[in-house]
Amino acid sequence: MASLNGLGEFLREQRRTAKLSLRQLADAAGVSNPYLSQIERGLRKPSAEILQQLAKALRISAETLYVQAGILDEREREELAVPAAVLADPTITEQQKQALLQIYTSFREQNGHNPAQREGSSAKAANPGEPSDGDLDPAGPSNGSRGPDNATGTEMRREGG
Repeated sequence: MASLNGLGEFLREQRRTAKLSLRQLADAAGVSNPYLSQIERGLRKPSAEILQQLAKALRISAETLYVQAGILDEREREELAVPAAVLADPTITEQQKQALLQIYTSFREQNGHNPAQREGSSAKAANPGEPSDGDLDPAGPSNGSRGPDNATGTEMRREGG
């Protein structure tokens, strides 16, 4: 099956980019070394749960692997390209990734793209990492960001310094 070979090649490429051995990735993802080897060679089709574990270990989005495995529809590939690239970037923090995704989603919605209204996009609309219509302010997400906001951080620096 072509999608299994493509998935296996993609996984191998991501593993090598992350400078992980087959055994290291298998351990990090909680799967056996032979099983991961079979996935990379296109002999086994992993479940969505296994793909999620592999994505977490590789620090890439699970959606990227779902598209490679044929779990997500091909139409969604373009919509996932930017978020997947942001999530896969090891040079920025998780908080920075979420901020970029919120801004990106905000711009798309302002330009008339509303995934909740598109046919067949329920998985995309239900993505918890994306802001709702009420969370479009990129300067202050109302979903409880992990760090202090800019005003609080500035006040803390003035008090401490």
